[in-house]
Amino acid sequence: MEMSNRRNFLKKVAVAATSAIVAPELLQAATKAESALSQTAAAQGAGNLIVPKEGGLRITGTFLDEISHDIPHQNWGAKEWEADFRHMKAIGIDTVIVIRSGYRKFITYPSPYLLKQGCYMPSVDLIDLFLRLAEKYGMKFYFGLYDSGKYWDTHDMTYEVEHNKYVIDEVWNMYGRRYKSFGGWYISGEISRATRGAIGAFHAMGKQCKEVSGGLPTFISPWIDGKKAVSNAQNAVTADEHEREWDEIFDGIHDVVDACAFQDGHIDYDELDLFFSINKRLADKYGMKCWTNAESFDRDMPIRFPPIKFDKLRLKLEAAKRAGYDKAITFEFSHFMSPQSAYLQAGHLYDRYKEYFEIE
Repeated sequence: MEMSNRRNFLKKVAVAATSAIVAPELLQAATKAESALSQTAAAQGAGNLIVPKEGGLRITGTFLDEISHDIPHQNWGAKEWEADFRHMKAIGIDTVIVIRSGYRKFITYPSPYLLKQGCYMPSVDLIDLFLRLAEKYGMKFYFGLYDSGKYWDTHDMTYEVEHNKYVIDEVWNMYGRRYKSFGGWYISGEISRATRGAIGAFHAMGKQCKEVSGGLPTFISPWIDGKKAVSNAQNAVTADEHEREWDEIFDGIHDVVDACAFQDGHIDYDELDLFFSINKRLADKYGMKCWTNAESFDRDMPIRFPPIKFDKLRLKLEAAKRAGYDKAITFEFSHFMSPQSAYLQAGHLYDRYKEYFEIE
């Protein structure tokens, strides 16, 4: 036992002696490195980021997807919706957009016209609810037009124009004249390229929306036919094709469509700057506002659709800011960013977003 203690003592003496003759510069460097590691660990432990904060365009608008096509309903009532409006307000959202007022036979409000077409009576008038909440929380509400679903079956937009002739007039008379929060229109037909009849259809619907409401703004939210939108990446639209086709579309609709919010999830992250610069250039050419539809769900996963990884959303918002976009909206807050979403990850995304933009 004594021999063992002696050996340990001699080892400690040797280590101390060696340390004493180590160059002071090396000791100083080691101390700095240890201090830096400790500071980084403390910062990360406190939730701080190691990338510059507030480098992206803030999200100030969201779709409300209550007539869902491919994401689950959360079955919220007035209490849950009001709580969500408070969460939206807390991060600076000032615009809410019903993505569609009806899809096939399910509708958001008791439309006399659509009920006669065989649609089902809704249990709650969501348009009235959303307009009241928007008014209470100082937001602008955009009404999304009716989607019969027939375009997806036939690629013919004639049905949408015909149905919405009645819906536009009806909604303005039922709600637009009563609520100051009724701030505009969303022409809900989604296209990606030079779809046959799209220019005429968008123009007809946009013109009617403006005429009945005294010129309230309208916008569209198409997608980019990129790598994630096609089954074979070789068939993805090129930047030149995208610019040429949308130059023609904007030329035909810019007098009745005020803004375009391209969906940002169908192209790769290293293509964002290229396509965003094209979108901004075209919008400027035709005097339109250039918005981005910053998708807050993840298209890269094998399941449809979870809340997006924060860094992916950050990259998209930073690209939008670099391009000089006018506004960022998202599809969509309630499912993919809300602290009360059915997806647990959505609340975490909300927290990461608040950290990044330093929102208390």
